[in-house]
Amino acid sequence: MLHTVAEWRASRAEFLAKTPNATLGVVPTMGALHAGHASLFAAARRDCDLVLATLFVNPTQFDDPSDLARYPRTLDADLALMAEQGVDAALIPPVEELYPPDTGTHYTVQEDHFSRTLCGTHRPGHFTGVLTVVMKLLQIAGATRAYFGEKDWQQLQLIKGMATAFFLETEIIGCPSVRGPDGLALSSRNRHLSPAERALAPQFYKTLCTAPDAASATAQLTALGFAVDYVEDLKAHQRRLSAIRLGNTRLIDNVPLS
Repeated sequence: MLHTVAEWRASRAEFLAKTPNATLGVVPTMGALHAGHASLFAAARRDCDLVLATLFVNPTQFDDPSDLARYPRTLDADLALMAEQGVDAALIPPVEELYPPDTGTHYTVQEDHFSRTLCGTHRPGHFTGVLTVVMKLLQIAGATRAYFGEKDWQQLQLIKGMATAFFLETEIIGCPSVRGPDGLALSSRNRHLSPAERALAPQFYKTLCTAPDAASATAQLTALGFAVDYVEDLKAHQRRLSAIRLGNTRLIDNVPLS
């Protein structure tokens, strides 16, 4: 378990000195790990010689301070899952390591088009926080490949676009969403659902899959009791994306357009 950039870079240099042509995979996470994260670790383990996981609850991507406060912290369980999946190193920096008090929040990465649609409409500033911390983590890791889940589809596209725009040498790999037996996409936020909300939640995915269009999906989800932020069909990408709220919990999902 490493806590500083210097510690990781020293470990990375030591490994590369022994294995000069080794490939490195990084899986950036915010902790509260589940089987979806395990699938990312497994993909990195399959593809790469060295696997780094980062665990950092990024304060700059939370538009609601109470959401940041509620974000689950499960460090012991997270470390156990990483070990089970063969992760070689875990970088768990404090906030001041990535955001130094003097300059840490003065520099950001901002995308001015796609980030202002979909989730960006409802969470202003969120994607600037995401892109900024991912840029930092990719620069720190110096990885061959970085692995992200397709559940956060808009985020994945923005990270891919950032990597292209800034000529980053790290290849961005998207991995399929992992779902429970009832179809609900695995998410760290699911643990905030009440029993009644958890029983209703699978209808989110089922409705996205079966509704003939976005307007119908919105109407059906509303009738079921979901508070719908949006449902949009991106024809150019053949993808339907949505965000809803159940009580105090916001969930997102996406499905291919049939």
